[in-house]
Amino acid sequence: MKKLCLLVCLTFGLTAAAQAEGNPDAGKAKSAVCAACHGPDGNSMIELNPKIAGQHENYLVKQLTEFRLASSTGGAEGRNNAVMNGMAAALSDQDIADLAAYFSSQEAKPGATPENFVAPGEALYRGGDAARGVTACIACHGPQGNGMQLAGFPDISGQHASYTAAQLKAFRAGERHNDMNGMMRDIASKLTDEDIEILSNYVAGLH
Repeated sequence: MKKLCLLVCLTFGLTAAAQAEGNPDAGKAKSAVCAACHGPDGNSMIELNPKIAGQHENYLVKQLTEFRLASSTGGAEGRNNAVMNGMAAALSDQDIADLAAYFSSQEAKPGATPENFVAPGEALYRGGDAARGVTACIACHGPQGNGMQLAGFPDISGQHASYTAAQLKAFRAGERHNDMNGMMRDIASKLTDEDIEILSNYVAGLH
């Protein structure tokens, strides 16, 4: 397992090194079109649109690159989203690097967890459910939900509950398939609607 984790980290490290170097100032100048959905600093006020402020730079590069790929393959490859495919279609590698550098440099605003989701959310997030083969989220996303930049695992802390729930359901249904080695699809396939509601509300206040 340790060897696998090392291989994953090395792979993502080499990939990141090969990417164009992003300029946050240039990214800010290019980000005006993103503001309508994600806010000027990446702190979206719209529940179904993700907060991207403070997200790992390499993760943002990956998602934008895969939205662009989906736009050129009719959704057969990459990450398919009707809105984002169109937004990413004309972006160059440098545009993507600059936008990622800008939004990753912004400070994410914390969210909140409703009281009734704290205890069950903590139990499932930290402990998983061995009886059902549900892996604990903490294994990849860390105790505070900050993820692992080197390994390419995203920061999910403070994310809108509606967005997180939508992504977990998309992974479960196989509608989103740009996760590494199908990891999220495998985990989400074992989650019930109640599990998803609990986890999405829990991570909304995790920071």
